[in-house]
Amino acid sequence: MGVVEKFGIPKPISSLLNWSRKYSLWMFQFGLACCAVEMIAAAGPRYDMMRFGIIPFPASPRQADLMIVAGTVTDKMAPAVRRLYDQMPDPKYVISMGSCANCGGPYWDSYSVTKGVDQIIPVDVYVPGCPPRPEALMDGIVMLQKKIQAEDMREKWMERDREPV
Repeated sequence: MGVVEKFGIPKPISSLLNWSRKYSLWMFQFGLACCAVEMIAAAGPRYDMMRFGIIPFPASPRQADLMIVAGTVTDKMAPAVRRLYDQMPDPKYVISMGSCANCGGPYWDSYSVTKGVDQIIPVDVYVPGCPPRPEALMDGIVMLQKKIQAEDMREKWMERDREPV
């Protein structure tokens, strides 16, 4: 048992680490349909994600700690989503963007559409809309940053250790 597990992290250090993590998110985009166009527009110069500390377009999931799933997730694509999520380093976060990624959207009754990406990977923030505007994605990012700032790092590490592999 390490020092962190036994005694926890002092509050000033924990809030400093959370502050630094919330303003240094590397985004991994997983665009599957029309929502991906809005996600790419949000990463453009008009909306300027860099002011929120979001670094768009990393080279691989091994560099990213924020996955944005935008669009319809089919049953055939679900294993690829899970594999890329598993390749991301801890701590990792997921934003589900658009009604198709949230719950299947207008295609929910199809035999090949997954009824939400949360059935494959854990989702932290849902951004509703069909397709959601870039402003909605920015609001979802701000909500995620508030969640990161309020995290207890000891609980986060213990939760990671309890997850089944």
